[in-house]
Amino acid sequence: MDMTTYDRHFGRYYEDFVPGDIYRHWPGKTITEADDHLFCMITMNHHPLHTNEWFAEQETVHGRNVVVGNLVYSLVLGMSVPDVSGSAIANLEVESLLHRAPTFHGDTIYAVTKVLDKVESTSKPDRGVVTVETRGFKQTGEEVCYFRRKVLVWKKDHAPARRFPYAENL
Repeated sequence: MDMTTYDRHFGRYYEDFVPGDIYRHWPGKTITEADDHLFCMITMNHHPLHTNEWFAEQETVHGRNVVVGNLVYSLVLGMSVPDVSGSAIANLEVESLLHRAPTFHGDTIYAVTKVLDKVESTSKPDRGVVTVETRGFKQTGEEVCYFRRKVLVWKKDHAPARRFPYAENL
C-alpha cells in the first residue's frame, strides 16, 4: 500500500499572496469567562467590567461582563497565523485596530482576512511586505474587531526549509 506524507500548510510566501484574495480562518473559538479572566490577570487589566459580575450588572451600560478587547484582538490575530503570517519573518506594523462591538462570555469568534497589497522589498530581494485586513465576527455575524497590518514575508525560493526535530521516516 502506498503511503503519502502531508505537511500542514502554515503561512504563505510572498508569491502566494494575491491582492483581493480572502482567507476564511478555521476554526472559531468560544470565549469563556475563564479565558477572559485569565487573560485579564496575565495582562494586569483588573478593570471590573471584565472581572466583576456584580459591577458589570449594576454599573455598566451592557449589564454584563465584556470580554477585554485585547483578548478579542489577540484571538483574531492568532486565528489568522496559519493562513497569513505562519511563515513570516516579522509582523511590521498594525496600522489600525478597531473594536466595533462588544464581545461577551459565551460568544464564538470567527475571523476573515483580505489581502490588500504587496510590495517587494527595495533593500532585500528575498522578501516583500504584504498588507492585510483582518476582521473578527461573533456567531451572529456581527463584526467585533477590525485591524490592518503589514507582514514581512519570505519569497518562496529564499525561505528556510521546514525542519522537524525527529526522523523524516516517522
